[in-house]
Amino acid sequence: MPAGARAGFGRADASGGVVPMLPVRIIPCLDVRDGRVVKGVRFRGLEDQGDPAALALAYEEQGADEVVVLDVTATPEGRGTRLDTVAAVRARLSVPLTVGGGIGEIEDAAALLEAGADKVAVNTAALRRPSLLTDLAARFGSQCVVVSIDALGGEGGYEVVVRSGTRPVARDAVGWAGEAVERGAGEILLTSIDRDGTRSGYELTLLGAVRSAVRVPIVASGGADSPEHMADAVRAGADAVLAASIFHQGNWTVEGVKAALERLGVSARPAYSGARGMARAAGGVGGRTP
Repeated sequence: MPAGARAGFGRADASGGVVPMLPVRIIPCLDVRDGRVVKGVRFRGLEDQGDPAALALAYEEQGADEVVVLDVTATPEGRGTRLDTVAAVRARLSVPLTVGGGIGEIEDAAALLEAGADKVAVNTAALRRPSLLTDLAARFGSQCVVVSIDALGGEGGYEVVVRSGTRPVARDAVGWAGEAVERGAGEILLTSIDRDGTRSGYELTLLGAVRSAVRVPIVASGGADSPEHMADAVRAGADAVLAASIFHQGNWTVEGVKAALERLGVSARPAYSGARGMARAAGGVGGRTP
């Protein structure tokens, strides 16, 4: 990809030119265990952050473009994502909802979509059986299929890890991203395990490498501490930025992040235009909270 192709305003096309880029999406992430939102560092030391439905509503009212719910213990415990949690979130949420955790079969994805998810994120099962991505895309459309890639840096590149970052699978993350898209994934949720929860910034080298390998949207995850980090991720290749700690712990509001990104020259989507979003927007755009 040509240098400077993503300065917050464009992306290189197949001929090497630059085409306009859509405004970046801001996506709060709710890691859920036993029906409660939790957060730790590199998936360890998980601490309670609150009720997922209440947090999802609060983030929508702040202007979130989407919400991601990941059941972080579903796969290690050999079960699917709790449908009651998904239904409770959907009952209070109007913006798009992506759900992941424990999806092993088409029926698992169908149940989550029926419960209220708009997209499903698949990780371990897709690595075990890559044709699952093709089957999901054929059944529900690629726009519903997100491949979730957890990557750990090492000598010479990035290795895919599964089971909440605990088990390496000897697959190159960039190569797997390309294969997953070829098999039908319509979006990539790309998490740096090295950066997760550290608030040290996104793994930009990883983002750039995956951006060069695929043309579908990439959601950057792992390491956000500021709008500056998010702007860096967009310039490295992200179409959306996901964050958890800075929102859960009250360091930033979604609307504050969007205002800061605009000041940094990165276009963000306006706040959701539904009734709740309009009511929130009437109060003005917030900034960093104390």
